[in-house]
Amino acid sequence: MKENKLKTGYADRLKTAAAARQALLEKMRPKPTQIDPQHAERADLRAAELEAVRLERAEAKAAKRQAAADAEAEAQAAVAAAEEAALAEKRGQRKERKALSAAEAKAKRDAKYAARKARN
Repeated sequence: MKENKLKTGYADRLKTAAAARQALLEKMRPKPTQIDPQHAERADLRAAELEAVRLERAEAKAAKRQAAADAEAEAQAAVAAAEEAALAEKRGQRKERKALSAAEAKAKRDAKYAARKARN
C-alpha cells in the first residue's frame, strides 16, 4: 500500500475535526481580565476634567445671573430717572403757574393802587 502523505484517513479526519472544534471553543472562552495599569491615572484625569467642566458651567451660570441682575437694576434706574424727570417737569410747571399768578396778583394790586391814587 502506498503511504499517503496527506493522512486523510477516517481517524485523522476525526482528530482534525475535534481539534478544530476545540480551537473554536478556546476562541469563545472568556479571557482572564487584565487591569489597565493606567486605570487610576485615567480616572483621576477624568475626574479633573469633570471638575473643570462643572466649574466652567458654574461660572457661566453665575455670569448669566449677574447679567440678569445688572439688567434689572438698569431697568429700575431708568424707571426711577423717568419718574424723577416727570416730577421735575410737574414742579417746573407749578412754579411757572405760581409765578404767573403772583405776577397777575401784583399787576392787579398795582392797578388798584394806581386807581386809588388817580381818584385822590
